[in-house]
Amino acid sequence: MKMKNINKIKGQVALLAVLILGGSILGASAIAGYLVTLKIRQNTDIINSTKAIFAADAGIEWELYKQFKGPMDKPVFTNGASIQTANDGVTIKSLGKAGNSFRAFESVLSAATSTLP
Repeated sequence: MKMKNINKIKGQVALLAVLILGGSILGASAIAGYLVTLKIRQNTDIINSTKAIFAADAGIEWELYKQFKGPMDKPVFTNGASIQTANDGVTIKSLGKAGNSFRAFESVLSAATSTLP
């Protein structure tokens, strides 16, 4: 009679051990999957941020060219980025956008002073 109770307890312990190990592995897998998803999202944001920075820089260059050389068509980006610019003759502002990333540059033009005689 005592032998049957011991076998039942051993079976319950084995079942409990399997459930605990399975839950631990499932939890670790879920956390690892979440971290990988965050890293993938972060890498995508870095790529879009870089595109937006270069687009904003191109917007400043475009406005400078228009101001000093004459009219020119707005640049078109093949990577999906876009720009919005503003130029009041002294301050040039450029906003680059790619995906959900926005980056901006501002350039202030003023008369240069010379220290040469």
